[in-house]
Amino acid sequence: MSADKIATLQEKKSRLALGGGQQKIDKQHAGGKMTARERLVTLFDPGTFIESDAFVKNRCSRFGMDKLDFEGESVVTGYGQVEGRLVYAFSQDFTITGGALGEMHARKIVKAMDAAVKVGAPIVGLNDSGGARIQEAVDALSGYGDIFFRNAIYSGVIPQISAIMGPCAGGAVYSPALTDYIFMVDKTSQMFITGPQVIKTVTGEIVSAEELGGAMTHNRVSGNVHFIAENDVTCLAAIRRLLGFLPANSMERAPAAATGDDLNRPLPELNSIIPESPNHAYDILEVILPIVDQGDFLQYQPHFATNLITGFARINGQSVGIVANQPQVMAGCLDMNAGDKAARFIRSCDAFNIPLLTLVDVPGFLPGTAQEYGGIIRHGAKILYAYSEATVPKVTLITRKAYGGAYVAMCSKSLGADVVFAWPTAEVAVMGSEGAVNIIFKNEIAKAEEPQAAKERILAEYAAEFATPYKAAERGFVDDVIEPHTSRQRIIDAFNMLAGKRERRPAKKHGNIPL
Repeated sequence: MSADKIATLQEKKSRLALGGGQQKIDKQHAGGKMTARERLVTLFDPGTFIESDAFVKNRCSRFGMDKLDFEGESVVTGYGQVEGRLVYAFSQDFTITGGALGEMHARKIVKAMDAAVKVGAPIVGLNDSGGARIQEAVDALSGYGDIFFRNAIYSGVIPQISAIMGPCAGGAVYSPALTDYIFMVDKTSQMFITGPQVIKTVTGEIVSAEELGGAMTHNRVSGNVHFIAENDVTCLAAIRRLLGFLPANSMERAPAAATGDDLNRPLPELNSIIPESPNHAYDILEVILPIVDQGDFLQYQPHFATNLITGFARINGQSVGIVANQPQVMAGCLDMNAGDKAARFIRSCDAFNIPLLTLVDVPGFLPGTAQEYGGIIRHGAKILYAYSEATVPKVTLITRKAYGGAYVAMCSKSLGADVVFAWPTAEVAVMGSEGAVNIIFKNEIAKAEEPQAAKERILAEYAAEFATPYKAAERGFVDDVIEPHTSRQRIIDAFNMLAGKRERRPAKKHGNIPL
């Protein structure tokens, strides 16, 4: 082969690596953002990223597109290794037409998605785009449709992860919304259907891009996004961490990790964590962190519906999804947002064969007209549906309150929990003791010579009899009442026992979750 041909190839690849040119690269850096290729190099293990379709170029010659000076398309695609495991990715290049999506841009992404499914590997999308390339009109819109279709049909087949690392507007937001996990970079990324100018024109509202669609808005308020990162580097590191908890596809299990944590480690601090008063709160994270390996817990949606904690951890080296009521927020009640958060997380774990550990301290569903009018019945039903549908190993630990329908919803035996443990402090009942006494013994208390004394006596007797885990244990709804300090050992033993679990559901096209 002639040296000229080699030189021509090298020159073309050098130009491709520059994207939209050094000036635009410098502007990207000045805005606190990495370039598309820099992000991919950071995401993958050193030296493992292989770019594909580097020479693909748009075919549009209208509206001045033929006069723009750049090589390739406004997206970089390829594959590599993350902690030695195969992963596909695409990274939109904002230095080329603002990362706008056109026909060939979409075709590159679709090709990467198809390849990832073919080999059973996760796909990561690094989004930094102004939206559809207007010059390509319906071709660009069709490209979005091709991507959305694959997001949907590949859902539950391979993990799909999106990172919003710049602007993401209009139709561009729906591909990330269809994926399993979404990250946003604080202060440098936004996501919205219509921008501030359009909103001002149509409704008269004045709002900044950050207030409307910034990272914290979507993490705390809308719940559209699952993770927030300080900058591009920490975002990519967090994606690598998340991938470590996930299997490559739905036919596999998540990889085990040697955490070096003693599986028989006792937890004496848990014996005294529950307050004497049932009305006093405690932090459920102080239960979760001692139980999991090395206290390593990756929270999912940590800023949204904070009355419910969800996230990934390892227990005896195995990936586990954890769902837990948080007594420090709204006493751990379930509300509409908690319903959405829990159901989405539970179904994601079930889709990718990740066992579920549920920690229960729930006094009920949150009362009030705002919740009822907002559809708490529908939102709460999502939790019931998700737990009932899940066939992965399910272990439940009741630490304190387990009242009414919320007890049932938090992976009770009736919803298919394989093993249910309770601490001696657990209270499994239709409602709290005082509420029950006020209803059942209303007339008796009213007729007593000293109503208050009578109420206190009856309340003490009722609580001693029913505000315990033992009635539920007598009926087989609780498998064992355990000492809190043994929780880690017993949970590990339960998951080990359930490692070979096989459970089938009736044949059907698909269920109809109450959305």
